[in-house]
Amino acid sequence: MDIQNTQSQMRKGVLEFCILSIIRQGEVYPSDLVERMKSANLHILEGTLYPLLTRLKNAGLLTYRWVESNSGPPRKYFVMTDKGLEFYGELERTWQELADAVHALTQPREDASSGENQSQP
Repeated sequence: MDIQNTQSQMRKGVLEFCILSIIRQGEVYPSDLVERMKSANLHILEGTLYPLLTRLKNAGLLTYRWVESNSGPPRKYFVMTDKGLEFYGELERTWQELADAVHALTQPREDASSGENQSQP
């Protein structure tokens, strides 16, 4: 089994939540999203990010505004809509439930008084 593929799938599963978490904090330019993700050790390519942003915008979760730039073309800054904030709240609850469940399942059982049956799946 390929560990890199499994790791990639795990990262993809939380990508949308992470992107929305950053945008929820305030208006953001896509390259800033890439940098924030990179600083958290969750690397994302612009070729992955832009289709995701478009999908979220088309779903009514994000909107954007154009800002003129002195050093090139205008920049598109994304912000979350009210619908996006509601959606994010649901995602956040789901994430917490999932994180709690994974934590519970990956911690050693305290009630295991003997070594019997511990290695059985």
